[in-house]
Amino acid sequence: MIPETIVIFSLSSFSRALGLPLAIVAGTLLSSHSARAEFGLITEKKQHRVDSGAGLVFKVDRLNGGIRSIKWQDTELHSPFRDSSINSGVGGSHTLVTTQADAETVVITTQTDAENQVVAGLTHYYIVRKGLNHIYMATYAQNEPSNGELRWITRLKGELFPHAPAQSDLRGSTGAIESRDVLGMTDGTSRSKYFGNDQARDLGVRGVTGPGRGVFMVYGSRESSSGGPFYRDIQNQTGTSAEVYNYMNSGHNQTEKLRLGVLYGPYVLCFTDGSKPKAPDLGFIDALGLKGSISKEARGSVQLKGLKGRDEDHEYTMGFANGTAQYWAPVSKGRGNATSPDMKPGTYDLTVYKGELAVHTESVTVSAGTVTEVGARTLTVDPSQKKALWRIGDWDGAPLEFRNGRSIALMHPSDKRMEPWQGEPFVIGPSRAGDFPSCVWADVNGQQVVKFNLTPEQVASRTLRVGITASFAGARPSVKLNNWKASIQPAPRKVDSRSLTIGSYRGNNATYTFGIPAKALVAGENVLTLSVVSGNRGPQFLSPAYSIDCVDFY
Repeated sequence: MIPETIVIFSLSSFSRALGLPLAIVAGTLLSSHSARAEFGLITEKKQHRVDSGAGLVFKVDRLNGGIRSIKWQDTELHSPFRDSSINSGVGGSHTLVTTQADAETVVITTQTDAENQVVAGLTHYYIVRKGLNHIYMATYAQNEPSNGELRWITRLKGELFPHAPAQSDLRGSTGAIESRDVLGMTDGTSRSKYFGNDQARDLGVRGVTGPGRGVFMVYGSRESSSGGPFYRDIQNQTGTSAEVYNYMNSGHNQTEKLRLGVLYGPYVLCFTDGSKPKAPDLGFIDALGLKGSISKEARGSVQLKGLKGRDEDHEYTMGFANGTAQYWAPVSKGRGNATSPDMKPGTYDLTVYKGELAVHTESVTVSAGTVTEVGARTLTVDPSQKKALWRIGDWDGAPLEFRNGRSIALMHPSDKRMEPWQGEPFVIGPSRAGDFPSCVWADVNGQQVVKFNLTPEQVASRTLRVGITASFAGARPSVKLNNWKASIQPAPRKVDSRSLTIGSYRGNNATYTFGIPAKALVAGENVLTLSVVSGNRGPQFLSPAYSIDCVDFY
């Protein structure tokens, strides 16, 4: 790489023939139509102009590092209202934008110093390779931005991209139905940037398209993000602007401490004729020396050599987490083997998930250039292994099998497509899991009745378990069985977020266990009432609430 420069590489021989400096030749020819197909970097008065040489031209502000123009095949795609940038921009004060280039690669680097009031100690990279219509990016975050979230936002002209993910397409909305970010439609449905987002383990390629054009985010490594394999965050929002995001971290129902002093990415913004691209190769980025980058050779991996005691009706995932990184890999059917991605050296919590429920945890150390083998493990703490008199749903860490469970991530709970949240009493035997609500709100369906029969021989001291996957406003279950009431139990570990109304049932899984005395039970029909207890209040779907993992009785 060479230092800051003004260059159009394919013109170098022409400049030598004329005996003129390359920058003069480049600047002269850029005014012609043909120069738009030449790969390279031009530093103008207020911006750096990058041409991929294959149809993509974009401009980066020299003061604040935001992208303010993106032309694809001579059409301006960029929104005129705001830059594409980290968050809503890092500002021009205490910010330095520099460039490097050679005959194959351009790198533009934005750095903020310790006095930057938006985000101190941030380094953001744009990388372009000759002939490829990709903007490779990576972001090193020493500190969390002042707004408490780290995200890249691409801002495009909405009218050029009629095809966007439906759940986050806000065009034609009638206004807010919750806060300013959950909107209603004339047909009674709901839309929000929070709806329709993929779990982190499924993040691959997603974007927006229009006639002859498509802009896609390739999310790349999630090792520096937080929340684990099942976490969801914002990917799109389309209105006047079509926004394509890469959320690197946030507090949206976040269950982990955010990772800092690490490199996020690389991730890639891809431009196409509208077709969905394959994820491009990222191996070349190791050689660029990005801040916080760790090469493949400096990493290690983990192999799980078998997993016993599994329920073959469920998928299993092997996950890893420590203060600087997170990883995961699927556990195979049959023998139950798994191999991690390449990992940073260090000691990690290894967690095995049944569905989304942690059923095994241990510590494992990863060394550079080494495959760490973990011998066959036997699961012994799966709650489903306990034989129950009855069970509603299954212990899998998610409410998907319950009423409206699969819709939580797609729409607001008031959406007309939701089934009624308050149904008939659940009767053990004839009722099915789909008859039981996935979520219980104090002010909506706060009294859930379960009826079950016991024989005289079954009347004895028993145990009731209620598993929850998320809690809003300190909510947890309270229990009344016939005329007996259980003591109120402590609130689960707090997650400061609206959760269930912003497309997420993924919080801190918690199991509430209630010892039921024999005197509380009767031979014949018994009536269990599950309610919500909390020290907080709120209206309707902003009242204290929890989502259900499983309920059983043994």
